[in-house]
Amino acid sequence: MTEFIRKRAANAKDDIFSGLTVALALIPEAVAFAFVAGVPPLVGLYAAFMIGLITSIFGGRPGMISGATGALAVVMVTLVAQGNAMGAEGENLGLYYLFATVILMGIIQMLAGVFKLGKFVRLIPHPVMMGFVNGLAIVIFLSQLGMFKHVVDGERVWMTGADLWLMLGFVGLTMFIMWGLPKLNKKLPEALLAIVVVSAIVILGGLDVATVGSFIRDGGGEGLKGGLPTFQADIFDKVPMNMETLRFIGPYAVILAAIGLIESLMTLNLVDELTETRGNSNRECMAQGGANIITGFFGGMGGCAMIGQSIINIKGGGRTRLSGIVAAVTLLFFILFASGLIEQVPIAALVGVMFMVVIGTFAWSSFRILNKIPKSDAIVLIAVSSLTVFFDLAIAVIAGVIISALVFAWENAKRIRARKFVREDGTKVYQIWGILFFGSIQAFNSKFDVKNDPENVEIDFIESKVADHSALEALFNLVEKYEAAGKKVRIKHLSEECQRLMIKASPKLAQVIEEDVDDPRYHVMADVMK
Repeated sequence: MTEFIRKRAANAKDDIFSGLTVALALIPEAVAFAFVAGVPPLVGLYAAFMIGLITSIFGGRPGMISGATGALAVVMVTLVAQGNAMGAEGENLGLYYLFATVILMGIIQMLAGVFKLGKFVRLIPHPVMMGFVNGLAIVIFLSQLGMFKHVVDGERVWMTGADLWLMLGFVGLTMFIMWGLPKLNKKLPEALLAIVVVSAIVILGGLDVATVGSFIRDGGGEGLKGGLPTFQADIFDKVPMNMETLRFIGPYAVILAAIGLIESLMTLNLVDELTETRGNSNRECMAQGGANIITGFFGGMGGCAMIGQSIINIKGGGRTRLSGIVAAVTLLFFILFASGLIEQVPIAALVGVMFMVVIGTFAWSSFRILNKIPKSDAIVLIAVSSLTVFFDLAIAVIAGVIISALVFAWENAKRIRARKFVREDGTKVYQIWGILFFGSIQAFNSKFDVKNDPENVEIDFIESKVADHSALEALFNLVEKYEAAGKKVRIKHLSEECQRLMIKASPKLAQVIEEDVDDPRYHVMADVMK
């Protein structure tokens, strides 16, 4: 126990400073995503606090940061708009439909954890991962460009002249501090100090630049000031609990749950690689689901893992659950007691931090390896990056996995081989190499010459495996063709699993399977195939 406490206490300073930096970076993100979803800023901030706290304590990946995200907000905006249209003007019924949807979303995510579906993240190929981080880096970069706009005559327009140069100057200063400080002293929290230095210059110099407060007011918000999240007891008074409501919110809940889990598990994988440790994907599903259920009941917009803030945390030295807890609690402290001070933080400082996250997130090595990896992997990498930017993360990852799976199936379909020879007793032997599955059946069938083969035929599967129902059906049809031609066929060296599958599919096949095998290679191969 002493060793356990000592190891965590040794990293406490880094966790605390990193958590403070993440809390500052969370504010404009949560507020911006609330505006995207069409809900008040505090709904986004409450989500960032509650989801961040719960997943930090109970999640499967210490050091990973969760909160309100843009991937979910772009789906929520339609839900909120349609919900508002169902009620009277000014009733904000869409907000309550959002809370109900987030609760259902959380239930779906918890079920994914209960049924251990998180393990399927292992099926995501490395090119998909690289495409994911590249696409997300571009999305983060593009999301920050909106910060270079200000309100003129009620409309948001691009900055020009002195305003633009001042903004660029402070963004550059923030990035320079974050780049240069670790070269002088690696123990100092560069992101936090960069924000403090730039904020001090702006506040003490009385400079007129965009701040967190002006950003919120430009979006129609009233500021960060708020109380503790309260239980939304009137959700079920506002939202009728019937099949019509379920048909309305159900599809949104499924989409949000899928996007949230994919983004969370992909971020978990990325953090695993950065820290060279391994998180628990099923536990993360449970934590994300539980957090969204509680968030829905207490007036938050829901959320999932945030790759940008997670990387800020990891790069800042945050490794344990303490960093996420500090970030969440600090964010609540800002809302309750320090809203006036935080509203004075220049947007340029936070944009500079996020630009450094973009630089650190993008897999620059992908340019170097594009011409060194298989063309199919290069296509997957580029496709996932592009789809992440133009559509969303869920579509990009699913498309990348499907493309990779199809390429894998096609390549294995071409690799089935058959070595043919005739024994002294006149028996023709077909030794099969490769996996027999739906993709390789046509090539497998083409190896046999039923019409011209001798009366005795032996099919040897010592170097092969029968993988699916399509393969079983192909074998059954082949046996029938030989029997219809009046010829005897035997099948050797099938694994025990394959034998059980074949006999279960057709008891007739039991008559052609040779079970008594004295070849020592068979027992080795059977163990390997298990």
